[in-house]
Amino acid sequence: MSTPVTTHLVMGFLGSGKTTLLRHLLAHKPEQERWAILVNEFGEVGIDGALLSDQGATIKEVPGGCLCCVSGLPFQIGLNALLHKARPDRLLIEPSGLGHPSRILDILTNEHYREILQLGPAFCLVDPRQWADPRYREHDTYQDQLALADILVANKTDLCSEAELEALRRGLDGYRPPKQALVEVCQGQLDPAWLQGEHNPERRAAHPQAHEQNAPRPLLADPGPRLSRGQPWRRYSNHGQDHFSIGWRFLDEVVFDQAAVEAFCAEFEVARLKAVLRVEDGWRAFNKVDGRLSVYRIAPQREGRLELIDPAPLAAQPLHQRLMQTVLSLPSS
Repeated sequence: MSTPVTTHLVMGFLGSGKTTLLRHLLAHKPEQERWAILVNEFGEVGIDGALLSDQGATIKEVPGGCLCCVSGLPFQIGLNALLHKARPDRLLIEPSGLGHPSRILDILTNEHYREILQLGPAFCLVDPRQWADPRYREHDTYQDQLALADILVANKTDLCSEAELEALRRGLDGYRPPKQALVEVCQGQLDPAWLQGEHNPERRAAHPQAHEQNAPRPLLADPGPRLSRGQPWRRYSNHGQDHFSIGWRFLDEVVFDQAAVEAFCAEFEVARLKAVLRVEDGWRAFNKVDGRLSVYRIAPQREGRLELIDPAPLAAQPLHQRLMQTVLSLPSS
């Protein structure tokens, strides 16, 4: 019998820093180990997979909703395909920041995976500044991500006050079973040693049916017709879990003005902005949360992508017109 694959959930609300933490863990992965990552995103275009693609793991994206709203069989088919392709020693699953983890854990612990997967500690990233805001702290999904985690990771501690951090510490005292640890980090720099251990199956969500009203979605969002020189971009939208998203896919030949893209990112205040785009001298990742924009170089991608997520409806056409003003060149058809 083969050794079960150690599997972790990496949870956290929008903007808590899950992808940054995964990039850090992958950068410190033991060379001899094979890792796989199943990435789920609320929006339709999927960007986190691109941000992780150059980090030495097999990545599978599930855009267009949250894993808890994907019917069980397609999710299992996708999970099985990833396990068969990657044959990993360790599997990390990143649900959408708006996704409820209860049903995911139900699937991972059912009889089909009992001898295939071994649940390691489940993690939940928390921004102490969000904890101080009742809009987050009182949100059903936010509460249950915290409840089901074995290890809580207070991220972005360099950006919060000591009072906000202390309020988080006090607020976590009442969880039963107790948490294994509260780990305080900056920029997602979690020590990989915390991956050791097991998940406590006694943890329970207070709102396990939080997304019950949501219709099941296909495992992979239909990307529509392929991009081409005649149609070098396509736009998508999504609405659910009290949030709205607009996303774009661009042919890899579409080149953007980096300074103009940065100006675009600064112009619009939304809950989340992520992008991977080709600029004059290569490819860049753009990541904006809490009004702070980070930009860094990444490996060449198969296509460009950009996505905005916000609790308020987004004006698609004005956003599109403004974004297209940042394009330096389109391919000739």
